[in-house]
Amino acid sequence: MRSTGFRRTVVAIGVCSSLALAATACGSGDGDSASGRTRITVNCEPPKSAKVDRNFFEEDLASFTRQNPDIDVVAHDAFPCQDPKTFDAKLAGGQMEDVFYAYFTDAKHVVGINQAADLTPYLKELKSYHTIQKQLRDVYTMDGKVYGIPRTGYSMGLIYNRKLFRKAGLDPDKPPTTWDDVRADARRIAALGSGTVGYADYSAQNQGGWHFTAELYAQGGDVVGADGKKATIDTPEGHAVLQNLHDMRWTDDSMGSKQLLVINDVQQMMGSGKLGMYLAAPDNIPILVKERGAHYDDIAIGPMPGGKATLIGGDGYMFNKHDTPAQIRAGLKWLDHMFLTPGSGFLGDYARAKQHDAPVGLPEPRLFTGAADAKDQQAKKANANVPVENYQSFLDGNQQLTMKIEPPDAQQIYSVLDSAVSAVLTKQDADIDQLLKDGSGKIDGILARS
Repeated sequence: MRSTGFRRTVVAIGVCSSLALAATACGSGDGDSASGRTRITVNCEPPKSAKVDRNFFEEDLASFTRQNPDIDVVAHDAFPCQDPKTFDAKLAGGQMEDVFYAYFTDAKHVVGINQAADLTPYLKELKSYHTIQKQLRDVYTMDGKVYGIPRTGYSMGLIYNRKLFRKAGLDPDKPPTTWDDVRADARRIAALGSGTVGYADYSAQNQGGWHFTAELYAQGGDVVGADGKKATIDTPEGHAVLQNLHDMRWTDDSMGSKQLLVINDVQQMMGSGKLGMYLAAPDNIPILVKERGAHYDDIAIGPMPGGKATLIGGDGYMFNKHDTPAQIRAGLKWLDHMFLTPGSGFLGDYARAKQHDAPVGLPEPRLFTGAADAKDQQAKKANANVPVENYQSFLDGNQQLTMKIEPPDAQQIYSVLDSAVSAVLTKQDADIDQLLKDGSGKIDGILARS
Protein backbone atom coordinates (compact mmCIF):
# COMPACT_ATOMS: atom_id res chain seq x y z
CA MET A 1 0.00 0.00 0.00
CA ARG A 2 1.07 3.55 0.30
CA SER A 3 1.02 6.37 2.73
CA THR A 4 -1.55 9.10 2.30
CA GLY A 5 0.02 12.55 2.48
CA PHE A 6 -0.37 14.37 -0.83
CA ARG A 7 3.31 14.85 -1.52
CA ARG A 8 3.91 11.17 -0.93
CA THR A 9 1.06 9.78 -2.97
CA VAL A 10 0.62 12.16 -5.86
CA VAL A 11 2.25 10.03 -8.41
CA ALA A 12 2.47 9.98 -12.06
CA ILE A 13 0.21 9.71 -14.98
CA GLY A 14 -0.99 7.48 -17.69
CA VAL A 15 -0.93 9.60 -20.84
CA CYS A 16 1.26 12.19 -22.46
CA SER A 17 0.68 15.81 -21.51
CA SER A 18 -0.83 18.04 -24.14
CA LEU A 19 2.21 20.22 -23.62
CA ALA A 20 4.48 17.51 -25.00
CA LEU A 21 5.24 17.38 -28.67
CA ALA A 22 2.30 15.74 -30.35
CA ALA A 23 4.41 13.45 -32.49
CA THR A 24 6.57 12.25 -29.62
CA ALA A 25 5.68 9.24 -27.51
CA CYS A 26 5.71 9.43 -23.72
CA GLY A 27 8.68 7.13 -23.52
CA SER A 28 12.23 7.20 -24.62
CA GLY A 29 13.80 6.92 -27.96
CA ASP A 30 15.90 9.73 -29.31
CA GLY A 31 16.49 12.19 -26.51
CA ASP A 32 19.66 13.68 -27.97
CA SER A 33 19.09 16.37 -30.54
CA ALA A 34 21.44 17.68 -33.21
CA SER A 35 21.71 20.93 -31.27
CA GLY A 36 23.45 19.13 -28.44
CA ARG A 37 20.46 19.46 -26.10
CA THR A 38 19.11 16.42 -24.26
CA ARG A 39 15.35 15.94 -23.88
CA ILE A 40 13.79 13.85 -21.14
CA THR A 41 10.20 13.16 -20.19
CA VAL A 42 9.41 12.82 -16.49
CA ASN A 43 6.26 12.17 -14.52
CA CYS A 44 4.84 12.88 -11.09
CA GLU A 45 4.14 16.57 -11.69
CA PRO A 46 1.30 17.53 -9.33
CA PRO A 47 -2.01 18.17 -11.11
CA LYS A 48 -3.28 21.72 -11.59
CA SER A 49 -5.92 21.11 -8.93
CA ALA A 50 -3.11 20.94 -6.34
CA LYS A 51 -2.21 24.58 -6.87
CA VAL A 52 0.48 25.05 -4.24
CA ASP A 53 2.39 21.87 -5.04
CA ARG A 54 2.01 22.52 -8.76
CA ASN A 55 3.49 25.98 -8.36
CA PHE A 56 6.38 24.63 -6.28
CA PHE A 57 7.12 21.99 -8.90
CA GLU A 58 7.05 24.50 -11.75
CA GLU A 59 9.29 26.92 -9.86
CA ASP A 60 11.86 24.20 -9.27
CA LEU A 61 11.68 22.96 -12.83
CA ALA A 62 12.24 26.50 -14.13
CA SER A 63 15.23 26.85 -11.82
CA PHE A 64 16.67 23.59 -13.12
CA THR A 65 16.25 24.71 -16.71
CA ARG A 66 18.09 27.97 -16.02
CA GLN A 67 20.98 26.07 -14.47
CA ASN A 68 21.00 23.39 -17.19
CA PRO A 69 20.17 25.10 -20.50
CA ASP A 70 21.33 22.03 -22.42
CA ILE A 71 18.53 19.86 -20.93
CA ASP A 72 14.86 20.01 -21.93
CA VAL A 73 12.52 18.48 -19.34
CA VAL A 74 8.93 17.68 -20.38
CA ALA A 75 6.84 16.96 -17.28
CA HIS A 76 3.57 15.01 -17.40
CA ASP A 77 0.84 15.37 -14.84
CA ALA A 78 -2.29 13.54 -13.70
CA PHE A 79 -3.64 11.92 -10.57
CA PRO A 80 -2.71 9.33 -9.62
CA CYS A 81 0.52 9.28 -11.57
CA GLN A 82 0.93 5.55 -11.31
CA ASP A 83 -2.25 3.71 -12.11
CA PRO A 84 -1.82 -0.03 -11.41
CA LYS A 85 -4.27 -0.75 -14.24
CA THR A 86 -2.05 0.88 -16.86
CA PHE A 87 1.45 0.72 -15.37
CA ASP A 88 2.50 -2.59 -16.95
CA ALA A 89 0.84 -1.73 -20.24
CA LYS A 90 2.80 1.51 -20.46
CA LEU A 91 6.03 -0.34 -19.76
CA ALA A 92 5.34 -3.08 -22.30
CA GLY A 93 4.09 -0.65 -24.94
CA GLY A 94 7.10 1.65 -24.81
CA GLN A 95 4.96 4.52 -23.51
CA MET A 96 6.65 4.98 -20.15
CA GLU A 97 8.46 8.26 -19.50
CA ASP A 98 12.24 8.42 -19.60
CA VAL A 99 12.31 8.99 -15.82
CA PHE A 100 9.28 7.41 -14.16
CA TYR A 101 7.86 7.11 -10.67
CA ALA A 102 7.78 3.68 -9.04
CA TYR A 103 6.67 2.56 -5.60
CA PHE A 104 9.15 0.56 -3.56
CA THR A 105 7.03 -2.51 -4.24
CA ASP A 106 7.33 -2.02 -8.03
CA ALA A 107 11.10 -2.16 -8.22
CA LYS A 108 11.69 -5.92 -8.44
CA HIS A 109 8.83 -6.35 -10.90
CA VAL A 110 10.08 -3.64 -13.26
CA VAL A 111 13.58 -5.10 -13.21
CA GLY A 112 12.22 -8.62 -13.55
CA ILE A 113 10.47 -7.80 -16.82
CA ASN A 114 13.59 -6.03 -18.11
CA GLN A 115 12.10 -2.54 -18.35
CA ALA A 116 14.59 -0.59 -16.23
CA ALA A 117 17.92 0.94 -17.16
CA ASP A 118 20.95 -0.05 -15.09
CA LEU A 119 22.07 3.15 -13.37
CA THR A 120 25.17 1.69 -11.74
CA PRO A 121 27.72 3.14 -14.22
CA TYR A 122 26.24 6.61 -13.76
CA LEU A 123 25.95 6.90 -9.98
CA LYS A 124 28.93 9.23 -9.82
CA GLU A 125 26.67 11.70 -11.67
CA LEU A 126 24.26 11.74 -8.69
CA LYS A 127 25.94 13.83 -6.03
CA SER A 128 23.45 12.88 -3.32
CA TYR A 129 23.33 9.12 -3.83
CA HIS A 130 25.54 8.03 -0.95
CA THR A 131 23.84 10.46 1.45
CA ILE A 132 20.53 8.56 1.09
CA GLN A 133 19.69 5.96 3.74
CA LYS A 134 21.10 2.62 2.67
CA GLN A 135 17.91 0.70 3.51
CA LEU A 136 16.06 2.89 1.01
CA ARG A 137 18.76 2.62 -1.65
CA ASP A 138 18.71 -1.14 -1.28
CA VAL A 139 15.07 -1.26 -2.40
CA TYR A 140 16.17 -0.43 -5.94
CA THR A 141 19.35 -2.53 -5.86
CA MET A 142 19.30 -6.06 -7.28
CA ASP A 143 22.24 -8.38 -7.80
CA GLY A 144 24.61 -5.54 -7.07
CA LYS A 145 23.11 -3.23 -9.71
CA VAL A 146 21.17 -0.04 -9.05
CA TYR A 147 17.94 0.47 -10.98
CA GLY A 148 16.28 3.35 -9.18
CA ILE A 149 16.70 6.30 -6.83
CA PRO A 150 14.56 6.76 -3.68
CA ARG A 151 12.64 10.02 -3.37
CA THR A 152 10.69 9.58 -0.12
CA GLY A 153 10.20 6.96 2.53
CA TYR A 154 7.71 6.44 5.32
CA SER A 155 7.36 4.11 8.29
CA MET A 156 4.28 3.12 10.23
CA GLY A 157 3.63 4.25 13.79
CA LEU A 158 0.79 4.75 16.24
CA ILE A 159 -1.18 7.97 15.78
CA TYR A 160 -3.03 8.96 18.93
CA ASN A 161 -5.23 11.70 20.35
CA ARG A 162 -3.49 13.53 23.18
CA LYS A 163 -6.71 15.14 24.33
CA LEU A 164 -8.42 11.77 24.80
CA PHE A 165 -5.33 10.40 26.53
CA ARG A 166 -5.50 13.17 29.12
CA LYS A 167 -9.24 12.74 29.53
CA ALA A 168 -8.75 9.00 30.15
CA GLY A 169 -6.02 9.67 32.75
CA LEU A 170 -3.18 8.57 30.46
CA ASP A 171 0.11 10.41 29.93
CA PRO A 172 0.00 12.00 26.44
CA ASP A 173 3.79 12.13 26.36
CA LYS A 174 4.06 8.36 26.82
CA PRO A 175 2.24 6.47 24.06
CA PRO A 176 1.93 2.69 24.46
CA THR A 177 4.93 0.73 23.20
CA THR A 178 3.60 -2.85 23.59
CA TRP A 179 0.40 -4.40 22.29
CA ASP A 180 -0.65 -5.14 25.87
CA ASP A 181 -0.30 -1.41 26.58
CA VAL A 182 -2.30 -0.55 23.46
CA ARG A 183 -5.06 -2.86 24.62
CA ALA A 184 -5.09 -1.42 28.15
CA ASP A 185 -5.08 2.19 26.95
CA ALA A 186 -7.80 1.46 24.38
CA ARG A 187 -10.06 0.10 27.14
CA ARG A 188 -9.64 3.25 29.21
CA ILE A 189 -10.36 5.52 26.25
CA ALA A 190 -13.43 3.51 25.18
CA ALA A 191 -14.70 3.74 28.76
CA LEU A 192 -15.12 7.49 28.27
CA GLY A 193 -18.36 6.64 26.46
CA SER A 194 -20.32 8.93 24.15
CA GLY A 195 -19.29 6.85 21.13
CA THR A 196 -15.58 7.09 21.82
CA VAL A 197 -13.50 4.27 20.30
CA GLY A 198 -10.19 3.27 21.85
CA TYR A 199 -8.49 1.73 18.82
CA ALA A 200 -9.55 1.32 15.20
CA ASP A 201 -8.19 -0.74 12.35
CA TYR A 202 -8.80 -1.19 8.65
CA SER A 203 -10.40 -4.39 7.37
CA ALA A 204 -11.50 -3.80 3.76
CA GLN A 205 -10.22 -2.86 0.29
CA ASN A 206 -6.86 -4.60 0.91
CA GLN A 207 -6.16 -2.12 3.70
CA GLY A 208 -6.84 -4.73 6.36
CA GLY A 209 -4.19 -6.94 4.82
CA TRP A 210 -1.77 -4.04 4.72
CA HIS A 211 -2.24 -3.45 8.45
CA PHE A 212 -2.10 -7.17 9.25
CA THR A 213 1.33 -7.12 7.61
CA ALA A 214 2.45 -4.12 9.65
CA GLU A 215 1.20 -5.71 12.86
CA LEU A 216 2.85 -9.03 12.01
CA TYR A 217 6.17 -7.25 11.47
CA ALA A 218 5.66 -5.55 14.83
CA GLN A 219 5.24 -8.97 16.47
CA GLY A 220 8.53 -10.10 14.93
CA GLY A 221 6.94 -12.20 12.18
CA ASP A 222 6.85 -12.04 8.41
CA VAL A 223 4.29 -12.63 5.67
CA VAL A 224 6.55 -14.47 3.24
CA GLY A 225 9.67 -16.52 3.90
CA ALA A 226 13.13 -15.34 2.96
CA ASP A 227 13.09 -17.40 -0.25
CA GLY A 228 9.89 -15.67 -1.39
CA LYS A 229 8.15 -18.97 -2.07
CA LYS A 230 6.06 -19.74 1.01
CA ALA A 231 3.71 -17.87 3.33
CA THR A 232 4.78 -17.49 6.95
CA ILE A 233 1.57 -16.17 8.49
CA ASP A 234 0.44 -19.44 10.14
CA THR A 235 2.77 -18.88 13.06
CA PRO A 236 2.53 -17.82 16.72
CA GLU A 237 3.16 -14.24 15.59
CA GLY A 238 0.34 -14.37 13.02
CA HIS A 239 -1.97 -15.89 15.61
CA ALA A 240 -1.07 -13.12 18.07
CA VAL A 241 -2.08 -10.44 15.56
CA LEU A 242 -5.55 -11.87 14.98
CA GLN A 243 -6.09 -12.85 18.61
CA ASN A 244 -5.26 -9.33 19.76
CA LEU A 245 -7.71 -7.78 17.30
CA HIS A 246 -10.39 -10.31 18.23
CA ASP A 247 -9.98 -9.68 21.95
CA MET A 248 -9.98 -5.90 21.61
CA ARG A 249 -13.15 -6.11 19.52
CA TRP A 250 -15.13 -8.71 21.47
CA THR A 251 -13.69 -9.01 24.99
CA ASP A 252 -12.74 -5.39 25.60
CA ASP A 253 -15.30 -3.71 23.32
CA SER A 254 -12.67 -1.05 22.70
CA MET A 255 -12.90 -1.01 18.88
CA GLY A 256 -16.55 -0.05 18.49
CA SER A 257 -19.26 -1.97 16.73
CA LYS A 258 -18.78 -0.52 13.25
CA GLN A 259 -16.24 -2.55 11.30
CA LEU A 260 -15.05 -3.10 7.70
CA LEU A 261 -13.43 0.31 7.98
CA VAL A 262 -11.01 1.88 5.50
CA ILE A 263 -8.59 4.73 5.94
CA ASN A 264 -11.12 7.50 5.26
CA ASP A 265 -13.44 6.16 7.97
CA VAL A 266 -10.70 6.00 10.55
CA GLN A 267 -9.33 9.44 9.69
CA GLN A 268 -12.80 10.88 10.10
CA MET A 269 -13.15 9.26 13.52
CA MET A 270 -9.80 10.65 14.65
CA GLY A 271 -10.47 14.10 13.21
CA SER A 272 -13.79 14.32 15.01
CA GLY A 273 -12.19 13.53 18.36
CA LYS A 274 -13.90 10.15 18.77
CA LEU A 275 -10.89 7.85 18.30
CA GLY A 276 -7.94 7.25 20.57
CA MET A 277 -5.42 5.40 18.37
CA TYR A 278 -4.76 3.89 14.94
CA LEU A 279 -1.75 2.81 12.90
CA ALA A 280 -0.52 5.14 10.16
CA ALA A 281 2.47 7.09 8.87
CA PRO A 282 3.17 10.69 9.93
CA ASP A 283 1.77 12.12 6.70
CA ASN A 284 -1.71 11.32 8.02
CA ILE A 285 -1.34 14.16 10.52
CA PRO A 286 -1.84 17.14 8.14
CA ILE A 287 -4.77 15.30 6.55
CA LEU A 288 -6.41 14.96 9.96
CA VAL A 289 -5.96 18.69 10.53
CA LYS A 290 -6.67 20.18 7.13
CA GLU A 291 -9.41 17.79 5.99
CA ARG A 292 -10.87 16.13 9.09
CA GLY A 293 -11.12 18.92 11.66
CA ALA A 294 -8.38 17.93 14.11
CA HIS A 295 -5.83 20.28 15.68
CA TYR A 296 -2.09 19.81 15.52
CA ASP A 297 -1.75 20.20 19.28
CA ASP A 298 -4.02 17.20 19.86
CA ILE A 299 -2.48 14.75 17.40
CA ALA A 300 0.73 12.87 18.12
CA ILE A 301 2.52 9.79 16.85
CA GLY A 302 4.48 7.14 18.70
CA PRO A 303 6.51 4.19 17.42
CA MET A 304 4.99 0.96 16.18
CA PRO A 305 4.09 -1.04 19.30
CA GLY A 306 5.94 -4.29 19.89
CA GLY A 307 9.52 -3.11 19.70
CA LYS A 308 10.48 -5.48 16.87
CA ALA A 309 9.92 -3.94 13.45
CA THR A 310 7.78 -1.59 11.42
CA LEU A 311 6.57 -1.54 7.85
CA ILE A 312 8.18 0.98 5.54
CA GLY A 313 7.17 2.16 2.12
CA GLY A 314 7.85 4.98 -0.21
CA ASP A 315 8.66 5.90 -3.76
CA GLY A 316 11.42 6.76 -6.12
CA TYR A 317 12.29 7.08 -9.77
CA MET A 318 13.43 4.47 -12.27
CA PHE A 319 14.73 5.02 -15.79
CA ASN A 320 13.38 3.65 -19.04
CA LYS A 321 15.52 0.83 -20.43
CA HIS A 322 15.69 2.68 -23.78
CA ASP A 323 17.24 5.83 -22.29
CA THR A 324 20.50 7.00 -23.82
CA PRO A 325 23.50 7.67 -21.56
CA ALA A 326 22.89 11.39 -21.99
CA GLN A 327 19.27 11.00 -20.88
CA ILE A 328 20.29 9.03 -17.80
CA ARG A 329 22.80 11.70 -16.84
CA ALA A 330 20.22 14.43 -17.42
CA GLY A 331 17.63 12.56 -15.36
CA LEU A 332 20.01 12.12 -12.44
CA LYS A 333 20.80 15.84 -12.50
CA TRP A 334 17.07 16.55 -12.44
CA LEU A 335 16.51 14.27 -9.43
CA ASP A 336 19.37 15.90 -7.54
CA HIS A 337 17.91 19.33 -8.15
CA MET A 338 14.25 18.55 -7.54
CA PHE A 339 14.27 16.13 -4.62
CA LEU A 340 17.68 15.16 -3.29
CA THR A 341 19.37 18.36 -2.12
CA PRO A 342 18.89 18.86 1.64
CA GLY A 343 16.94 21.99 2.51
CA SER A 344 15.89 22.83 -1.03
CA GLY A 345 13.77 21.61 -3.92
CA PHE A 346 10.22 20.35 -4.15
CA LEU A 347 10.24 18.42 -0.87
CA GLY A 348 13.00 20.22 1.00
CA ASP A 349 12.39 23.97 0.66
CA TYR A 350 10.90 24.32 4.13
CA ALA A 351 10.97 28.11 4.18
CA ARG A 352 8.83 28.21 1.03
CA ALA A 353 6.49 25.57 2.40
CA LYS A 354 6.02 27.53 5.62
CA GLN A 355 5.21 30.71 3.69
CA HIS A 356 2.36 28.84 2.00
CA ASP A 357 1.05 27.30 5.26
CA ALA A 358 2.21 23.80 4.37
CA PRO A 359 3.16 21.72 7.43
CA VAL A 360 6.86 21.80 8.29
CA GLY A 361 8.34 19.70 11.08
CA LEU A 362 6.70 16.32 10.55
CA PRO A 363 9.14 13.51 11.42
CA GLU A 364 9.13 12.03 7.93
CA PRO A 365 10.17 11.70 5.21
CA ARG A 366 13.73 11.35 6.52
CA LEU A 367 15.73 10.45 3.47
CA PHE A 368 19.33 11.35 4.28
CA THR A 369 22.10 10.34 6.66
CA GLY A 370 25.15 12.05 8.16
CA ALA A 371 25.88 15.66 7.32
CA ALA A 372 23.13 15.76 4.69
CA ASP A 373 20.55 14.67 7.26
CA ALA A 374 21.85 17.21 9.77
CA LYS A 375 21.51 20.00 7.21
CA ASP A 376 18.03 18.89 6.23
CA GLN A 377 16.86 18.58 9.84
CA GLN A 378 18.34 21.96 10.74
CA ALA A 379 16.41 23.64 7.93
CA LYS A 380 13.24 21.79 8.92
CA LYS A 381 13.60 22.77 12.59
CA ALA A 382 14.23 26.42 11.71
CA ASN A 383 10.94 26.57 9.79
CA ALA A 384 8.78 24.21 11.86
CA ASN A 385 5.15 25.29 12.19
CA VAL A 386 3.78 22.14 13.86
CA PRO A 387 4.38 20.86 17.42
CA VAL A 388 7.48 18.76 16.78
CA GLU A 389 7.57 17.59 20.39
CA ASN A 390 4.46 15.50 19.64
CA TYR A 391 6.54 13.31 17.33
CA GLN A 392 9.70 12.80 19.38
CA SER A 393 8.69 9.42 20.78
CA PHE A 394 8.16 8.20 17.20
CA LEU A 395 11.65 9.31 16.19
CA ASP A 396 13.24 7.85 19.30
CA GLY A 397 11.36 4.56 19.06
CA ASN A 398 12.20 4.08 15.39
CA GLN A 399 15.88 3.89 16.29
CA GLN A 400 15.19 0.52 17.92
CA LEU A 401 13.05 -0.99 15.14
CA THR A 402 13.89 -3.03 12.08
CA MET A 403 12.54 -1.38 8.93
CA LYS A 404 10.80 -3.87 6.64
CA ILE A 405 9.41 -3.34 3.16
CA GLU A 406 6.07 -4.73 2.01
CA PRO A 407 5.95 -8.35 0.78
CA PRO A 408 6.10 -9.40 -2.88
CA ASP A 409 2.75 -9.51 -4.69
CA ALA A 410 1.56 -7.23 -1.92
CA GLN A 411 -1.88 -6.31 -3.24
CA GLN A 412 -2.89 -9.90 -3.95
CA ILE A 413 -1.65 -10.99 -0.54
CA TYR A 414 -3.42 -8.11 1.16
CA SER A 415 -6.67 -9.22 -0.44
CA VAL A 416 -6.25 -12.64 1.20
CA LEU A 417 -5.36 -11.15 4.57
CA ASP A 418 -8.31 -8.76 4.40
CA SER A 419 -10.58 -11.77 4.80
CA ALA A 420 -8.83 -12.90 7.97
CA VAL A 421 -8.89 -9.46 9.58
CA SER A 422 -12.51 -8.75 8.65
CA ALA A 423 -13.56 -12.17 9.97
CA VAL A 424 -12.14 -11.67 13.48
CA LEU A 425 -13.63 -8.18 13.68
CA THR A 426 -17.12 -9.18 12.52
CA LYS A 427 -17.51 -12.74 13.84
CA GLN A 428 -17.04 -13.41 17.53
CA ASP A 429 -16.61 -17.14 16.90
CA ALA A 430 -14.07 -16.73 14.07
CA ASP A 431 -11.63 -19.67 13.93
CA ILE A 432 -8.22 -17.99 13.93
CA ASP A 433 -6.27 -21.18 13.30
CA GLN A 434 -8.39 -22.02 10.26
CA LEU A 435 -8.20 -18.46 8.93
CA LEU A 436 -4.41 -18.56 9.06
CA LYS A 437 -4.26 -22.02 7.50
CA ASP A 438 -6.57 -21.05 4.64
CA GLY A 439 -4.79 -17.74 4.09
CA SER A 440 -1.42 -19.43 4.04
CA GLY A 441 -2.52 -21.81 1.30
CA LYS A 442 -3.90 -19.00 -0.83
CA ILE A 443 -0.70 -16.95 -0.45
CA ASP A 444 1.39 -19.97 -1.42
CA GLY A 445 -0.69 -20.15 -4.60
CA ILE A 446 -0.11 -16.49 -5.37
CA LEU A 447 3.65 -16.86 -4.87
CA ALA A 448 3.76 -19.99 -7.05
CA ARG A 449 2.15 -18.09 -9.94
CA SER A 450 4.32 -14.98 -9.70
